[in-house]
Amino acid sequence: MTQAPTPTEDTVRELVRSLLADGRAEGAGFDVRPVAEGGEHSSWWVGRRHVLRLARDRDAAARQRRERRLRDLIRPHLGVPVPVSVAHGEWASGLGCTLDTRLAGGSGEVQDVSAVGEADLAGLLTGLREVPVRQAETLGVPRVAPRSLEALRDAAAGAAERLAAAEEFDPARLAQLTAPGAAQLAAQPGVAFLVHHALKGEHLVVSADGRVRGVLDWTDAVIGDPAEDIGGLAIAVGAGAAVRAATLAGYGARPCLRGLWLSRCDTVIRLADRLRGGDGSPVPLLRTRLGRAWEAIMLERVTDLRDDPDESP
Repeated sequence: MTQAPTPTEDTVRELVRSLLADGRAEGAGFDVRPVAEGGEHSSWWVGRRHVLRLARDRDAAARQRRERRLRDLIRPHLGVPVPVSVAHGEWASGLGCTLDTRLAGGSGEVQDVSAVGEADLAGLLTGLREVPVRQAETLGVPRVAPRSLEALRDAAAGAAERLAAAEEFDPARLAQLTAPGAAQLAAQPGVAFLVHHALKGEHLVVSADGRVRGVLDWTDAVIGDPAEDIGGLAIAVGAGAAVRAATLAGYGARPCLRGLWLSRCDTVIRLADRLRGGDGSPVPLLRTRLGRAWEAIMLERVTDLRDDPDESP
């Protein structure tokens, strides 16, 4: 596969001029600078109102094309904004780009979500259930089978021991999820909705007052297990806020706890992998995400799944 060229300020500026010949990107003297977060796409701030996203390979270009159509489909259903593509094209042979509107606010990695922001997240989860699955599949959004929590638990157990050796984690905490408990938290048959599938803090736009003002990067969206997004929110904003938002959205104890344990196992595995040199994410970020996912919440103390009916929407 041909390696993508490395974009520079000059090439980005010329590309934006070619996409927007009428000068909508702040006029002839607009500033461009790379976006610090993320890495799958090469992203650049363009002036104060736009962001340019460059697909780095042909697979990413295909997912980016699908994302533009998907955002148009989901926009009427979601309770939070998603960016609008004001122009798109190719920045290199076979590699697409999109110039999107910039949503006002900061990264969810550094800006806390307020109680009202949790209601915004509930609106997001509710809206995702309302997106017509068949229409999303027509756009090419893939259907993905739910992950096995039992298998993930086994993988996390080995990772927890490695973290214990590095004095990073107490593996006894993972013992809270027993093998029967993992089986009880299996995904419910026939429950599949549109799932963002990458609800990291960097993909949440949060205002200074803690409101969620947008959700970015829908390139990894799938039709699948809604607990994945509950788990993503646990990593992004903390277990407590994620479960409160999911409960407001109508999810019962079982999908909430499934999402919680997906996130807990994932964060243990990711940090252990990083300490062995197998992941490029910053270690402090992975430690922060692990701490968020492992917040103790009341739900797991009071719920007896043997008596809990299936409350998933």
